[in-house]
Amino acid sequence: MATTTIGPSAPLALTSMSPFSLKGGCFIVDATRKGKRFPDSMSKTIPIWTCVLNRCIRNYFSTVYEKASVGMDDMKSNTCKADNETRELISRDWDCSLHLPLWVSVTERAAIEGRLDEWTSQLEASGADIASLAVSLRKPLRPLWISQRSVIWLNEVPDHESWEFTPIILVSASSSTGVFQQRTSSEFSWTYIPGAGDDEESWARGLTPTLFWIHAYDLINLGPAICNQKVAEIVEKDRVYRAQRGQNAPQVTVRPQNSIGSCKQPSGEELPSHLKLLLNIKTDGDCCSEEHRLVWLASTNIVVGTTQLVATAPDVDCVLNCDKELLLVNPSYTCLHLPILSSKLDRFSLLSSLPSAVSFARSNLIRGKTLLVCCHDGEDISICVCLAILITLFDDQGLFDDGKSFREMQITKWEMRKRLVFVCKYATKARPSRGNLKQVYSFLNQRERVSVP
Repeated sequence: MATTTIGPSAPLALTSMSPFSLKGGCFIVDATRKGKRFPDSMSKTIPIWTCVLNRCIRNYFSTVYEKASVGMDDMKSNTCKADNETRELISRDWDCSLHLPLWVSVTERAAIEGRLDEWTSQLEASGADIASLAVSLRKPLRPLWISQRSVIWLNEVPDHESWEFTPIILVSASSSTGVFQQRTSSEFSWTYIPGAGDDEESWARGLTPTLFWIHAYDLINLGPAICNQKVAEIVEKDRVYRAQRGQNAPQVTVRPQNSIGSCKQPSGEELPSHLKLLLNIKTDGDCCSEEHRLVWLASTNIVVGTTQLVATAPDVDCVLNCDKELLLVNPSYTCLHLPILSSKLDRFSLLSSLPSAVSFARSNLIRGKTLLVCCHDGEDISICVCLAILITLFDDQGLFDDGKSFREMQITKWEMRKRLVFVCKYATKARPSRGNLKQVYSFLNQRERVSVP
């Protein structure tokens, strides 16, 4: 059973990640404040999303069936096998009911069910790629809940092939009793800190998700006593690897802790059983070979990627560097450097840079040139800059109109959401932060800042 583990921003991941990774289901891990068994995202938000996605898929199947019944002989002759599979899916009872945990009240359930049709219509109108998800999934989505108090008899779990749904397994790491085990007075504890998962730069010490999963066994077996030392070795090895290949490899600075004490190394028995199962993963390939690629946003002549790609001399005409580090680029490129900081460090850095970014993009796109917009990870700041450029200079079909549609439209959050869905169709790893999206929205609603004739 192919599984994928994603973090707290599950709804965005479900709609923007490659649909084929959800073929066998996925695990979603989150936590919440003490005394609460599951966060609201698992109790309500994700079940709502699974229900809405199921309804959109059912509507898509119905549309395909209606078109096929009208008569599309050429399509039937060329894709006979695909038609048979589609008809099998259409004939199946596709579950579109709302599945909520038992602790959600009847009143809340009724309120949610009353808005499902509205949310379904909004998702369909947003331009989300429902077709790819519908082709990938063979069974409807359905959430399942697992907490620290869950008891699962592994020998009684049926084979996943016999399930009538694609499982979205929601694992809560929260303590339902509100009692937390404090190891020592050192930096290590089991205390839940709201939002800490979104601030990985404050605790990850430069360790990326890819590096973590490659070295997961070693890091967990070492325990907290010497974990930081091992992380430093892994990160430094990766940095040297990148530097030798001319890639962006900044030195990682770790803030000193106020107090660092000694902790006992945990035994293997202290690991939850569901974590042991999740770690039963083998990863092939070099530990330093993270995948970086250029992402073309349809036929807009706009490319998004990481700053490391600039060293590979990509086939573009212009480079808009949004990283704080200045790059040495090929003299043949027209380049603009805007050192934009994260919204956590500067709430107005992106907002103040967007007029220059849009002006630079317009001066080059109007001449038919290709533009690479890059930042450190190619997932946040560069995505938000591309979003601002697309809204100000392109119509809703992704065609360059030099700001004509922008001058005529009323910018709303709904319009921004539609354009963001368009970007996420191609940049599937995009994860723009809320702080940066707010700055884009403020920029678009301050027309005097947008230099579009």
